[in-house]
Amino acid sequence: MANQKEFPKMHVSLYVSDLAKSVQFYTAFFGVVPNKVKSGYAKFILNEPALIISFVENPEKVQANFGHLGFQVASKEEMEDRLESAKLLGLKTKEEIGTSCCYAVQDKFWVADPDGTQWEVYYFHADAEFNDPHYTTEEASACCTPPAMEEKPKTQFKTIEVKNDSNSCAPGSGCC
Repeated sequence: MANQKEFPKMHVSLYVSDLAKSVQFYTAFFGVVPNKVKSGYAKFILNEPALIISFVENPEKVQANFGHLGFQVASKEEMEDRLESAKLLGLKTKEEIGTSCCYAVQDKFWVADPDGTQWEVYYFHADAEFNDPHYTTEEASACCTPPAMEEKPKTQFKTIEVKNDSNSCAPGSGCC
């Protein structure tokens, strides 16, 4: 992989059940207003970390047990500052200090958006040889629950016809 370039920005798109509530939550959580808001759609472009995240209002497609998303911060002080900001903004937080999660010792906090998508903000201290055992219980709602502990619903895929439409997004156009 000698000449492989890094990707410049990551793009994530999430389905949400109530766009207005999601925009309110993410404006508070990210600390910026969305770059684009349309009927049933909003997009935030973050510079640090390099992330484009869009939200599509479609309650039928919101999925439980998605997993989680997160941000690794550069210092324990930054994690504490972001935790304090989240609390001041009225975001419900769950703190985990000195935990071993995902085989790493971390200080972190969690917030959940209006649809329950969990976000962690964490400071990485060091690699660990184990996960905290509480993450393997059924009550665990975050971190890296081993696949054997998760029941994944069986998904039925169906073939859909994709039409080339002038209203469609062209690859690399950044419309999403």
